[in-house]
Amino acid sequence: MISQQTIQEIQSRIDIYDIVGSFVKLKRRGTNFIGNCPFHNEKTPSFTVSPSKEIYKCFGCGKSGNAIGFVMEHEKYSYVEALRWLATRYNIDIVETETSPEYKEQQQTADSLHILNQFAAKYFSAQLLESEEGQNNALSYLKERGFNELTIEKFQLGYCLNQRDAFTKEALKHQYSEDILKKSGLTIERDGQLLDNYRGRIIFPIQNQSGKIIGFGARVIGSSDRGPKYINTPENELYVKSRILYGSFFARHPIDKFDECYLVEGYTDVTAMHQAGIENVVASGGTSLTIDQLRLIKKYTNNLTIIYDGDAAGVKAALRGLDLAIEEGLNVQMVLIPDKEDPDSYVMKVGAEEFRNFINLNKKDFILFQLEVSLTDAGNDSTRKAAVVNQIAESISKLSRAEDFTRQQDYIKRCSSILKVDEQGLTALVKKFTIEKLGKDEKKFQRNTEEKEPEQQTSEKEDQSLDLLFKDEMNEQGVVRSLIEFGNQPWEETNSVADYIFLEIEKDGLEDLFDNKLLVEIINEYKSILERGTRPDEKFFLYHPDQKIGQMAVSLLTEKHQISPNWAKFYQGKILDRSDLYREEVRSSMTYLKLKKVKRLIVENQYDLEKEQSQDDILILLHTHKHLKELEMQLMKDIGTVIFK
Repeated sequence: MISQQTIQEIQSRIDIYDIVGSFVKLKRRGTNFIGNCPFHNEKTPSFTVSPSKEIYKCFGCGKSGNAIGFVMEHEKYSYVEALRWLATRYNIDIVETETSPEYKEQQQTADSLHILNQFAAKYFSAQLLESEEGQNNALSYLKERGFNELTIEKFQLGYCLNQRDAFTKEALKHQYSEDILKKSGLTIERDGQLLDNYRGRIIFPIQNQSGKIIGFGARVIGSSDRGPKYINTPENELYVKSRILYGSFFARHPIDKFDECYLVEGYTDVTAMHQAGIENVVASGGTSLTIDQLRLIKKYTNNLTIIYDGDAAGVKAALRGLDLAIEEGLNVQMVLIPDKEDPDSYVMKVGAEEFRNFINLNKKDFILFQLEVSLTDAGNDSTRKAAVVNQIAESISKLSRAEDFTRQQDYIKRCSSILKVDEQGLTALVKKFTIEKLGKDEKKFQRNTEEKEPEQQTSEKEDQSLDLLFKDEMNEQGVVRSLIEFGNQPWEETNSVADYIFLEIEKDGLEDLFDNKLLVEIINEYKSILERGTRPDEKFFLYHPDQKIGQMAVSLLTEKHQISPNWAKFYQGKILDRSDLYREEVRSSMTYLKLKKVKRLIVENQYDLEKEQSQDDILILLHTHKHLKELEMQLMKDIGTVIFK
C-alpha cells in the first residue's frame, strides 16, 4: 500500500486547476473557473472548478469531488491508480508501507512484466516498420486489409520475426530474466531451449484502462494451418483474460460521450472501426462475456450493443453470457453484420456513417433476438419449443430489480404473444425462476454471512447512498460545513470557531440531532484532533482516506451561487463574501440547529400532553410547553423570522 506520507505529499502538491485543465477547457469566472462538463454532453457550461476549495462540481449532472476524485472519475481509475497517476505527474517517489513478502514478490513480478511488455512492444513495432521481413510479410498484409499508418501507430501494432529466438536473444541481451520472459508468454521453453512464442505473427499489444501494456495477441498472417489463428498471453500477475476488453483504453471517453458501448469479437474489428472514426468500441477476444468484463463496461455506460458476424458461429458467440449482462442492469441490444462480412470488412466497405446507420436500424433487443433465433432453431419440434419457453422465462427472470418491473412485464406480454402461450402461464414460469434464484441467493448470503465478522455485517448495512443521507438535515450540514471551512478562524480572543461550535453542541445537548453517520464521524474526528492539541485544515477532510467522508466534505463545501464579477462595476468598495461574514454564518447555523432541537422537544412534549396524565403532570407539561415556545420565539427573533399566530 502507498504510505500515508506519500499520500500527504501528493495532496500538498495537487493543483486542481492544473489537473482538470488537462482534460477540460476552463475559463475564469470570478474566483472560480467554468467549462463544459466532461461527464455529460452540454452546450452551456455548468462545470465549475474552485481552486481555493480544491473541488469541482457540475450543476448539470451533479458530479463533484476533489482532484483525486476527478482523476478517478475521468480516467476510470481506482483510488490507488489515481494516486500513482498524480505521483507520476508531480514527480513524487512512491513509498510503500510494510507488506508481506508474498505481496512484495507479486508486485515486483508485475512491475517487471510491465517493463518487459513495453520493451517488447517497441521491439515488435520496429520489426514491422523497419525490417525487410516485417515490411514484406506483415506491413503489406495490414495495408492490403486497409489499415493505414496512423492506425498502426495508434495501436502499436508490431511483428515478430519468423526466426527461432530473435526476440528472446534481444531481451536477454537487455538483461531480462528467463523466468520473466517465460511468464510473459513471449518466450517458451522446448527441449531445454528458449524460443520466440509469436514468431511469424502480427502483434497486437493489449492495454489496461490506464494505457499500460499487460499482454499481447499474436495473429497469423492471412489464412494458415500452422497453429491457432490467435495466440494470447498466458494468465499472469498482469494478464487475466476474464477482466480484459481489448481497446478499452481508447474507448473509455467515446463510450462516455455516446453513452453506448459497441462490443465486437476481434482485435481487427476494433482497429478497423477506430480507423473509420467509430471509437466507442471494445472486443471480448472471442470468449463468453464474464461478469468482470460486464462491470468494466458498466463503469462507462448502461447501454451495450453487441456487433458480431452473421454466421451461425457468430450468433452463438453473441448470445453467450448475456443473461449476466441483464442481471448487471445493462440494456443489451444485438446487431448481426450481413452474412460473409464481419465488422472489420463491413466498416471498411461502407464507411462510418453508413455503418452507424446500419447499427441503429438493425439492432434488436437481446431477449427478443434470443427468442427469434431459438424459435428458428426449434422449428416444429414441440419439445424444443418447450425448452425455448423455459429459456426465455429464465432470461426474463433475471430482470429482478424493482426498477425493472415494467420492463419485465413488457417482455412477458410480447414474448407470450410471439410464443403463442398464455401470458399468465409465462408470468408464473418467470416467478418460478425468480423464486429459485432468490433461494439460491439466500443460501449463498447465509453462507457468506456466517463467514463474516460482525463489524463487516454492520458496515454493509450502513453503506447507504449519500443522496439518502443528505435528506432533511440541512441544519446539521450547515454546522459541519462551518466546522470544516471556518473551524480555525478566530471566534473570540481566546477561542476559535471550532471551540465555539463544540461548546454550544455540548451545552445545549445537540448531539442527538446528528443522525447522519458521516457527519457524526467528521464531528468526532475533528474533536479528537483538537483534544490532541492540533487542528485539521479544510484539506484534511477533503482528502480524507475514507472516500465517503471526502465526498461528504466536497458536497458540503460546494457553492451553487457566487457573486458575479460584474457587481464590481456598480458597487463601490469591497464586496463582502462568505469569508468576511463567517461569524454571521456560524451563528446562524447554530441558531437553526438549536431551533430544530426546540421544535423536536415541543413535538415530544405535545405527544406527552395527549396521553392520560395526572393533574400535576399536565401542569408541568403545560409550563414546559410555554417555556419551549418562548425559546422558539427568541430563536426565531435571532434569525429574523416572524411567526404569525
